[in-house]
Amino acid sequence: MSAPAPARAVITGWSAVSPYGIGAEAFTEGLRDRRTTVAPVDTERWGVPTTRAHLVPGFETREVLGKKGTRSMDRVTGLAVAAVGSLLGQPGSAEESETGERAALVLATTTGSAASMMDFTRSSLEGERPYDVDPAVMPNAVMNCAAGQCAIWYGIKGPNTTLAGGRAAGLLSLNYATRLLSSGRADTVLCAAAEEYSAARYWLERHSRGAEAPGVPLGEGAAVLLVQPAGSHRPERPPLAEVLAVRSRVATGARVRDVLADCVRDALAAAGTDPAEVWAAAPGDAPGRLGHLEHEVLEQICGTEALGRVPAVARIGDVSAASGSFQIAMVLATAADDPAAAGRVAVITSADRDGSLACAVLRLVGR
Repeated sequence: MSAPAPARAVITGWSAVSPYGIGAEAFTEGLRDRRTTVAPVDTERWGVPTTRAHLVPGFETREVLGKKGTRSMDRVTGLAVAAVGSLLGQPGSAEESETGERAALVLATTTGSAASMMDFTRSSLEGERPYDVDPAVMPNAVMNCAAGQCAIWYGIKGPNTTLAGGRAAGLLSLNYATRLLSSGRADTVLCAAAEEYSAARYWLERHSRGAEAPGVPLGEGAAVLLVQPAGSHRPERPPLAEVLAVRSRVATGARVRDVLADCVRDALAAAGTDPAEVWAAAPGDAPGRLGHLEHEVLEQICGTEALGRVPAVARIGDVSAASGSFQIAMVLATAADDPAAAGRVAVITSADRDGSLACAVLRLVGR
């Protein structure tokens, strides 16, 4: 006899630390008001020549999280810890089911903190001896530091994973979360993504983008989804969306358009749904040509109306590895304000310049 098919995963909660502020409510209100989040940058503090960015307003790690345990915490870790805390602090959260031995955490990133890595390496090169470095800063230079700190702060004792996948990392981490649940490795997964603003990230982006999209301002923030098996949720955390399918591909150059279209169609087929059912399509808004291709593919498959229902993630700047998670948060926030979204399907895509393509299909649940 064949084993029964695992129950599909559902998203039962979400929160964010974004250029709109801290928490899901601040994010939702910012979207409703269609507020712009781009703001002047203190070029002297950040060591950048640009004057515009989408920063989390007033975010200072020690002021938000307190002084205990944050003396050497870098910015991306602070953003991730704050986002997870804002989710676990929501009304209806339960420590016994959302933390502990059966809870897992998956964090999407590009490289962790590029600033911490470069600063630590620089101190080794500039010191009198290579080992003249601050040992307290060393953990920040490890890519999985933010995920580890989130687990330590909140007692999340199950699997702890960092996925480095660039712009596709948010959707890849959602797929990883569903696999943890279906394999029985966890009963709850906090599926997070984080990206910081720093001089190191600014210069890396400036030199790697080339002339294609030089003026797109960077954004920062962290978003987190609470993912659980269908039917295991508590009344205080009703399902917001069912994860029907996540699919991924790899393609570069002239092949991207066709391969991305195949990826979207494959995800819809795996979800057992038709493009006509798609209520909203949310592209990742990658800077330059990739972003245009995403729009074209989704418009062709899902239609213009679906493409225009959810605010563009570019509204909060280029948040890179956090974009997929923010796209899902935008879909959920928008659907909560529209009764017509109940039972309908949302398609979310990501495209990274290194070739990673991903598509997630969600069925929205009405309240």
